[in-house]
Amino acid sequence: MSVEPVVLVVGEEELLVDRAIGDVVASVRADDPEAEVIDLAPGGLEPGRIAELTSPSLFGGGKVLVIRAAQDLGKDLSAEVVTYARAPADDVVLVVVHHGGAKGKALVDGLTKLKARKISCPKVTKVGERVDFVRAEIRGAGGKISPDAARGLVEAVGNDLRELAAACSQLVADTGGKVDDAAVARYYRGRAEVSGFAVADKAIEGQLADALEQLRWALATGVAPVLIVSALAQGVRGLAKVGGAPRGARGAALAKELGMPPWKIDRVQRQLRGWSGDGVARALTAVAVADEQVKGGAADPAYALEKTIAEIVAARSQRRAS
Repeated sequence: MSVEPVVLVVGEEELLVDRAIGDVVASVRADDPEAEVIDLAPGGLEPGRIAELTSPSLFGGGKVLVIRAAQDLGKDLSAEVVTYARAPADDVVLVVVHHGGAKGKALVDGLTKLKARKISCPKVTKVGERVDFVRAEIRGAGGKISPDAARGLVEAVGNDLRELAAACSQLVADTGGKVDDAAVARYYRGRAEVSGFAVADKAIEGQLADALEQLRWALATGVAPVLIVSALAQGVRGLAKVGGAPRGARGAALAKELGMPPWKIDRVQRQLRGWSGDGVARALTAVAVADEQVKGGAADPAYALEKTIAEIVAARSQRRAS
């Protein structure tokens, strides 16, 4: 059998854990299509049972034995697993899944010392990591996606990797592989987060028609005007923050000083290329007025938002000549 006899999967990201197990099973079945898979639920392993489960089958053929939640096995069962791993059975692949952390660490250490193959599946917690995941998913499905569109998809769908993976698969299938901002907005415009920030991004980038179209989509799908005003304000304040930073500041030092993640600073720096200091000041005034109007119960909040977007785009057109 070409697969390592003992595989240690460490981490809490369920999708990545399931994929790691699936890859091992697929590799085993590439050599032995009839290989049996025994997937033990947490608590499914009892003393002495590992020997029973890894013994040769009457009908021959390979096995994949998956032990989940191995951090909960306890001292005796963990020792039994390590003992087995010292002399694994032929035609059996043992997959041990451990959440990581201090609990049951002796098992991880024991299998690591025995040179078990280790697959890390840490929890994906940072926005940048989820964006990287989306881009990798799209590439893996044969498509292409820009960094901004990937970020928009994360903002729209949320943090769950399974949902993100499903969204990537759908978008590649439905767009022919070229996934851009418009495709993300078209399929996920009902999500308040993406709708509000999509409006703000288009306005800040000077794309009046697109910004107004995003605004109408957002309002039509029930996004509260106050959320859109908030997104506009955040976007313009970001311009002021990054634009006012010391010229020599960059990287992690700049991120720490401004209290903004590096990816956001990079994006705002790109957006700043079309702006002057006076233009940013004018846009700040426009969003402050809009905030007061919308929160104060303006008779026509949609009109107030349209006017604000037009003023932001006009402020950008001042460029640096002013």
